[in-house]
Amino acid sequence: MSWKLAFTYAVADGVPRRSLWVALIVGTILNLINQGDALAAGRHVDFTKLALTYVVPYFVCTYGAVSLRVREERTHIKLPN
Repeated sequence: MSWKLAFTYAVADGVPRRSLWVALIVGTILNLINQGDALAAGRHVDFTKLALTYVVPYFVCTYGAVSLRVREERTHIKLPN
């Protein structure tokens, strides 16, 4: 699979929107678990960890969508007679 094809799948058919929703929900839950005590106490929050906690679920969700499309494409290719 080429990078160009992977990028095309990653930005097509609602993948970015779906990945964003997953990142917002999962990232918020993970941030509350990992840094909730600091947020509640008004202490310093690690903004690098905060950002990565949203970025990682976004890329994981996007990777899942891209890999599904690649697998579907490979299984639907018709062989010549």
